[in-house]
Amino acid sequence: MAGAVVLCKPRPTGLDDSKKLSGKRRGELEAVIKRRCRWAVGVVEVEEIDRLNIFGATMLAMTRAVAALCAALGEEPHEVLIDGNMTPMGRTADWRWQARAIVGGDALEPSISAASIIAKEHRDRLMRDLAEVHPHYGWERNAGYGTAQHLEALRLHGPTPHHRRSFAPVAQLEMAL
Repeated sequence: MAGAVVLCKPRPTGLDDSKKLSGKRRGELEAVIKRRCRWAVGVVEVEEIDRLNIFGATMLAMTRAVAALCAALGEEPHEVLIDGNMTPMGRTADWRWQARAIVGGDALEPSISAASIIAKEHRDRLMRDLAEVHPHYGWERNAGYGTAQHLEALRLHGPTPHHRRSFAPVAQLEMAL
């Protein structure tokens, strides 16, 4: 999952790395960003992640998010700011924009902060919805990360269609069968 945001003026106050914000504050900022700014989310499905690997899927999610935002805006950006040390240029076939990678960009660059908030809130909401269908895994609390509760549920109940087969605990379970 990746987000893309063109900030509004004045930009929302209090933007920061989504991991540094409380859930309540992230939700408040998400509402402001969605109401006042232009935004999009790029999603890569489980099967694609398994096929591409996490890095390739991240590059594809970024490409989808920027493409969706450009389609909504009806114009192309001068430059896309990317959190991290690499851009999708040359790594994803459909990437066509000038980009600049910024290490720690989600804490340094407000537009990247906003995109990280949009993506995290979108993913967390998806995990809460999936938790209603698959309550054993505790996804409403662990968001799909490999907590002790999640790993124990995998051992007891096996993987769901939403688990990556390349996720080590799932791969190990399937090898044992």
